[in-house]
Amino acid sequence: KEASSSSLRKDRADTVIIGGGCVGVSLAYHLAKAGLKDVVLLEKSELTAGSTWHAAGLTTYFHPGINLKKIHAYSIKLYEKLEEETGQPVGFHQPGSIRIASTPTRVDEFKYQMTRAGWHPTEQYLITPEKVQELFPLLNMDKVLAGLYNPGDGHIDPYSLTMALAAGARKYGAQLNYPVQVTNLNSRSDGTWEVETPLGIIQAKRIVNTAGFWAREVGKMIGLQHPLIPVHHQYVVTSTIPEVKALKTELPVIRDLEGSYYLRQERDGLLFGPYESEEKMKLQESWVTNGVPPGFGKELFESDLDRIMEHIEAAMEMVPVLRKADIVNTIAGPITYSPDILPMVGPHQGVRNYWVAIGFGYGIIHAGGMGKYLSDWILEGEPPFDLIEVDPNRYGKWTTTEYTAAKARESYGFNNIVGYPKEERFAGRPTQRTSGLYDLLKSKCSMGFHAGWEQPHWFYKPGDETGYKPSFRRTNWFDPVGREYKQVMEKVGVIDLSPFGKFKVKGTDSVKLLDHLFANVVPKVGSTNISHMLTPRGKVYAELTVSQLYPGEFMLITGSGSELHDLRWIEEKITRGGYKVEIENMTDEMGVLSVAGPYARQVLQKLTNEDLSDASFKFLQCRHLKLSNIDVTAIRISYTGELGWELYHRKENSVALYNAIMEAGQKEGIDDFGTYALNTLRLEKGFRAWGAEMNCDTNPLEAGLEYFVKLNKAAEFTGKQALKQIKEKGLKRRLVYLTLETDNVDPEGNESVWHNGKARTIARVIGNTTSGCFSYGAQQSLAFAYVPMELSKVGQKLEVELLGKNYPATIIQEPLMLTEPTRMRLQRKGESPKI
Repeated sequence: KEASSSSLRKDRADTVIIGGGCVGVSLAYHLAKAGLKDVVLLEKSELTAGSTWHAAGLTTYFHPGINLKKIHAYSIKLYEKLEEETGQPVGFHQPGSIRIASTPTRVDEFKYQMTRAGWHPTEQYLITPEKVQELFPLLNMDKVLAGLYNPGDGHIDPYSLTMALAAGARKYGAQLNYPVQVTNLNSRSDGTWEVETPLGIIQAKRIVNTAGFWAREVGKMIGLQHPLIPVHHQYVVTSTIPEVKALKTELPVIRDLEGSYYLRQERDGLLFGPYESEEKMKLQESWVTNGVPPGFGKELFESDLDRIMEHIEAAMEMVPVLRKADIVNTIAGPITYSPDILPMVGPHQGVRNYWVAIGFGYGIIHAGGMGKYLSDWILEGEPPFDLIEVDPNRYGKWTTTEYTAAKARESYGFNNIVGYPKEERFAGRPTQRTSGLYDLLKSKCSMGFHAGWEQPHWFYKPGDETGYKPSFRRTNWFDPVGREYKQVMEKVGVIDLSPFGKFKVKGTDSVKLLDHLFANVVPKVGSTNISHMLTPRGKVYAELTVSQLYPGEFMLITGSGSELHDLRWIEEKITRGGYKVEIENMTDEMGVLSVAGPYARQVLQKLTNEDLSDASFKFLQCRHLKLSNIDVTAIRISYTGELGWELYHRKENSVALYNAIMEAGQKEGIDDFGTYALNTLRLEKGFRAWGAEMNCDTNPLEAGLEYFVKLNKAAEFTGKQALKQIKEKGLKRRLVYLTLETDNVDPEGNESVWHNGKARTIARVIGNTTSGCFSYGAQQSLAFAYVPMELSKVGQKLEVELLGKNYPATIIQEPLMLTEPTRMRLQRKGESPKI
């Protein structure tokens, strides 16, 4: 064990990393290896203190998400060669792992996960009970229906892993200092930091909080309340078991999902760790209210076997040799949870040059990949790929301590729950962030959770089966959503879009700023357009609706999930470019109602003296007006693709505005619709969605967004040069529009696209869907997908894998239905448009 340093040796650094667990040390290793000079890590006691040293060390390629699979894969590949690179043994075992399905629903889930894994390079197999038994001969096979098998999975010794990463970090020039406690953080006007320690002050260009369960304390130094809470996690180690000792090869790691525990071989015995239910699990809430006890480093909690007894019994039933085994050790230690169990990784909105890598419920498997991901982002100015699900800015002021605690309980207890599509989780809801219409609508519909908001997914009518009924197949919302679709297509509907992120931008440089920020031209006064912020490499960082309300005063609208993600990017551009502008986040003060459908104009015209005719209020125009004497900013735009307006107003006026619209539309048969119907309507019109068809993994050209990208405009917008090069080289893949022949199941995105069918010899996965649904207009399934250029022509036959079966798909000319403005234009020309 190495000696610690009692002096800082440096008073300046490029990057100061606070916290010496496996995540912080991995970041130091990756930054230094990439050539960054002056990387300093500060650890208050010793490396691995906190949650790293006592972790069970599981490593797996599996993740139900899409891009987090890349993080897992990178970590495993790194750990495989770390010993060779650093000379430090890491204790890496790779016997593979098997997730056990013991219910038919679980088998469906495995099939669902197989199509999501098929277009990723990592190996994953759905295996029979016979194969499960062959790989793990000590299993009681009574309940086993199938296994999900990942070769190469296993476990690593967390202490040795961290020490190897530390040796690598030093080898490449990073400085690791401990025991050195950070006592204060001061931000300077130029965006740099003063990091105060008992040994002196370090000036740093940026700081990264990797402090594990101390991360809240570090955040508090700069006025941030990170939504993190320590949970008690226990695992049990047995003495030698003769049947285990007699085995020739190490057993694969087992995850018994119904029993909610993992189990692996530990020397000649077994180690298993359960995730108990939210009622039984234990939070260390006193650490949130009173802070972590100052001396806590390599301590553990009191173990409590009663709390996990039902899981011990489940494990004994599944692995009968456990019954005779002695428990020699019970480890009960703190793990930090964020509300949704995913870590918070990246730069933080509202504070310059403050980065985080905190909230790791699975720090060992994430450490390698997240160290690389964050290092790349720091050095290149943009994330290497899209991981918005771990953006620290997905949380905000609405994320209270009560919410964090309720969610952490639920997330811990739901560790092994079935992961359905369109999943909703109800703990901690509603937050304080509700729309003005929440109380009015909550009993009439099924609500979905979006960045703290509640938003109607679909509405109930007498005779409907109400409530949340998740399924891998069509479920209780299928017919009601068809009804809402018809409502908007044939009459007029109203939807609450209050969760949108809404920013006001004004100032002498506002036009100049937006011209550099967006790939589209800046809209004229009284006009609106769709604009994209691109990264330096030409990827789509965000899509916003931009309206110039008055000369030099703009309203920017983004999706609910990207509010602070986009705001941070814009604020950074303002600071770096020295633009004289003010940006104000209006998200919580403003409500949004959208009225859409053939009678939308007729209904709204009753409420205002303003002329809403097509000649007077054209598509993509915006203006202030009074509706029923309520001030609104009206934009003639609708994500349904039908005739419609978005009505921005003060949140306290939402109920009055909604009631006035509903009253005015009685004769036209007005009714509510939700986001599920909206999604179907937008897909039929061929509208792309940020986070699905485009994100930081896609460029706008392959996503079919050329119309919104003005490469010939004078301004040197971010990503312009990269995009010119992409255009010159030619695209490798592009987004296509598919119809599918399915039965009781519809695509939703991230499924494998096959060419030539599984049975034929050269069947292969050639791409992936990005989103999909049932088209009530065409009465068949519809999807967007990325495929290679050579397979992207209209008429091309492909297959899409859904729940273990390949369904025929055909690339069609998009869109399935023309938008209302296009239909009107064609009508004026005397052509008959397809609806």
